[in-house]
Amino acid sequence: MKTEIIVAKNAGFCFGVDRAVKIVYNILNTGKKVVTYGEIIHNKDVTAELSRKGVRIAESLKDLEDLTDETVVIRSHGAEKQVFEFLEEHGISYEDGTCPFVKKIHNIVSEKSADGYDIIIMGDREHPEVRGIVSYCRNLSDICADDTALENFLKKNYTKIKKKVAIVAQTTYNISIWERCKIIAQSVCPQTEVINTICSATSDRQQSAVRLADKADLMLVIGGKHSSNTVKLADICGSHCKNCIHIENADELDFPFIKGLLKNNGGEKFIIGVTAGASTPAYIIKEVINQMSEKLQNMDEDFNFEEALDASFKKIYTGQRVKGYITAVNDAEAIVDVGTKHTGYVSLDELTNDPSLKPADVVKPGDEVELIVIKVNDADGIVTLSKKRVDALLGFDKILKAKEEDAVLEGTVSGVVKGGVNIIYEGTRVFIPASHATAHRDDKLEDLVKKTVKFKIIDVDERRGKAVGSIRIALNAAKDAAKAKFWETVQVGDVFKGEVKSLTSYGAFVDLGGIDGMVHISELSWNRIKHPSEVVNVGDVIEVFVKDLDREADRISLGYKKEADNPWVKFEAEYHVGDVIKTKIVSITPFGAFAQIVPGIDGLIHISQIADKKVSNIKDVLSVGDEVEAKITEIDSDKKRISLSIRALLEEKAEEASDAE
Repeated sequence: MKTEIIVAKNAGFCFGVDRAVKIVYNILNTGKKVVTYGEIIHNKDVTAELSRKGVRIAESLKDLEDLTDETVVIRSHGAEKQVFEFLEEHGISYEDGTCPFVKKIHNIVSEKSADGYDIIIMGDREHPEVRGIVSYCRNLSDICADDTALENFLKKNYTKIKKKVAIVAQTTYNISIWERCKIIAQSVCPQTEVINTICSATSDRQQSAVRLADKADLMLVIGGKHSSNTVKLADICGSHCKNCIHIENADELDFPFIKGLLKNNGGEKFIIGVTAGASTPAYIIKEVINQMSEKLQNMDEDFNFEEALDASFKKIYTGQRVKGYITAVNDAEAIVDVGTKHTGYVSLDELTNDPSLKPADVVKPGDEVELIVIKVNDADGIVTLSKKRVDALLGFDKILKAKEEDAVLEGTVSGVVKGGVNIIYEGTRVFIPASHATAHRDDKLEDLVKKTVKFKIIDVDERRGKAVGSIRIALNAAKDAAKAKFWETVQVGDVFKGEVKSLTSYGAFVDLGGIDGMVHISELSWNRIKHPSEVVNVGDVIEVFVKDLDREADRISLGYKKEADNPWVKFEAEYHVGDVIKTKIVSITPFGAFAQIVPGIDGLIHISQIADKKVSNIKDVLSVGDEVEAKITEIDSDKKRISLSIRALLEEKAEEASDAE
């Protein structure tokens, strides 16, 4: 019979726990004293080791009074809101080791409470994580242990009251029970918003443990007896493997029991599955494996100690593609949990090709990322990683495909370089020559930096992993497509909103969306203007209508002035032949003077109608700007002409004076 030890893929420290423990050790390494608010993690071996290094545990706010040279570290489970308020008010130095997934729940319940939601928490009401979540709830309804408690609570309180309800879960909550909770919540209380807040590491750990337990003859679950996630893990494994033992460390291994299982096993292979809670460090798992392997060496002749030990731990090597969780981010790098005993580091220049970005712009704690191993240092427990190299591999495949399909891509211009600009597409740098970077030669390359643009790939060097693109070709292609679509549907009379692109002495050119039309100067205003700039400016968005189309010449004539604003319409509605009106002289000619009646409408006072006597030089009688009274003597609607007379008024006054005598 062959015996095999298999360690679950996601066993042991999660990144949140690892981060909290490292915070403590980092402070200790500076020579400072540390006080943790509660046990930093639920593992007696770790807390005992920290205690030997002088780390003190504070159980209440009273224990934090009168601190002088000690730094407080908040445990990975988080703490009540009032703890942070106390530390801030008293000016106590502290580091927040709260797991990012727990912080996320704090933010969710705080925001939902502010929006008027009642909050229901699925979890253990005595667990420090849950107590912390409660402190951020303004409208806490209840804390339910399982799906049965949730169903009873919802039926009792929310079937008739249509109130907003949000349900969250403790990060280490049982996945199977959570799935049942979601179904119950939606069936009993449809207005409930169910928010999955279970840590992805917890989910992965439980699922990998279940897969292993299904095929194992014996499951060992390693972790603290009062660790919530480890207890849940043991319960789950116990429901999938009839022989399941929960131990805190190697000292608790029951070898007589294991020996009995081996003796009574009738199969060709005996599989021992090993998993561990999120608060179990790798060295404890390794101690369990070591002791198991040594004992099995004596029990089973076919058992190979070295092979079992090597197979039990995840290996990592240069060039390997791995997945990891971002545990922390600073100005220079991102720190990653890759599931081994190593601490992973990704420097800024291996995170992105964009020099304008900081690590926090690319990743944040809690993100799962795919990376390539650049260097492994087992002695220091460090692995150097690259994100941009994975991104580049994936991005370059897409670039090759885009070149084959002549597809349009979209990326951000990272900066100006010699001869052009660089675009970052899917983590891959694409060079755009200056001649292909802008729509017009006079456009500045600097204006493109940090802008998202569309481009096409015009050349690819697969061997060197380089690509050349063109923004101009993409712009022209988009313009041609828009023009073709425009000509398919446009009709005389259609109304558009467009941007004024340029002005000439004879009109304004307007972009209708990929195609330009022209508004002639005579169509810009009902008034006489000398230049289009008197009415519109470059950049103005105006409403125009199609007056005429010349498809063969690709020309569009546009109108801008509205018939409703036509001053002639207003004139005919308000003025009639015989009306005496006040006018203003606007120009003088050899044959008469033009007088403005309303803006846009002038009437002619013929030289013979300026006075009741012969006038040889009009300028001897009238000047531009003079305001005079005149009588409307004729209106020619077809020719839009109006005749005025000052003489008629003078003659009428003379007759009235004669009659009065």
